[in-house]
Amino acid sequence: MILLDEEARLVIRSEGERAYPNECCGFLIGRFGEAGARVVTEARPVRNSREKEERYHRFVIEAEEFMRAEAYARKMGLELLGFYHSHPDHPAEPSGYDEENALPFYSYVIVAVEGGAAKNLTSWELSADRAGFVNEPIGAIPAAFWNANIINIDKEDI
Repeated sequence: MILLDEEARLVIRSEGERAYPNECCGFLIGRFGEAGARVVTEARPVRNSREKEERYHRFVIEAEEFMRAEAYARKMGLELLGFYHSHPDHPAEPSGYDEENALPFYSYVIVAVEGGAAKNLTSWELSADRAGFVNEPIGAIPAAFWNANIINIDKEDI
């Protein structure tokens, strides 16, 4: 399961709308919570580095950006939990390209953007044997979460 902070959801949706008709992309940063749930407290946008004429249906994150995101997460005492991207005028389901370029362990949140408006939001995890994606349920972070000592940071510090 992946739990998304409301602000992270808003960032993903607004970035999808902003980038339309191209794909947006970014990082999912947070901590592991109870029972291994991924608790995303920040969606961190990054530039889609794919060639301009391919951005409408593909995204690429440069290695340097990946390293910066990992360093940022470590500095904050957090983890890089996964990635998000948009599917302009396509369903929020992984494409063959997504599957070929994904890594096991990480969560992959996809937002469908139809005609410039963010719609369905889904999350996926590539199986360890790379046989395919498994749908990952998305939940909201309860307000009590911030006071439950599950994580040792203040939301304002993120």
